Amino acid sequence: MDRTKKLRVVQISLIIIGSLIILFTYYLDKKGQKNKIFNVETQKEILKTNENTSKGDVFYNIEYSGLDLAGNRYILKSEEATNNKTNKDIVNMKSVEATFYFKNNKVLKVISDKGIYNNNTLDMVFLGNIKANYENSLLFADKAEYVNSSSFLTISQKVKIDDEMGTMYADKILFDIKNQTVDISTFEENKINANIKLK
Repeated sequence: MDRTKKLRVVQISLIIIGSLIILFTYYLDKKGQKNKIFNVETQKEILKTNENTSKGDVFYNIEYSGLDLAGNRYILKSEEATNNKTNKDIVNMKSVEATFYFKNNKVLKVISDKGIYNNNTLDMVFLGNIKANYENSLLFADKAEYVNSSSFLTISQKVKIDDEMGTMYADKILFDIKNQTVDISTFEENKINANIKLK
């Protein structure tokens, strides 16, 4: 009887020890997989993905189109865009291209390095290396802001205009899209720095 009990105790002990070995082996293997070391490039991609996810969702080759309050059609494109988690109306964009088609058949095209689009108010901000083309005139600047409610495009910071009449430099240009008028101004002595070729 004692021998049978001893054998059962030994068997139960072996079963418990075997179970513990299997459990710890499986657990340590899973833990090892979690702590697996990735190469430097993979780590950078993981960090980049986590960073983008914390800022918002990332979209590629997006396009918005619609009508502004003045009834003009526009198309806004971006190679990469990130929505704002705190304000879903705001979209931060990279490599931006906007085209405005006016009712008088004239076209304004604007490209920039970065941009901000409010898909509720339809307001747009263009930032960095701005190039615009309107009626055979080329415009260069660092910032442009389109306000849909007033149909105004304000262009500022290192503004330069090249057209058939010559080259013009200004601090700010106000382009009234609704009335198709342009107001050019400088802050220093209210003068426009222009180099115009006269025919």
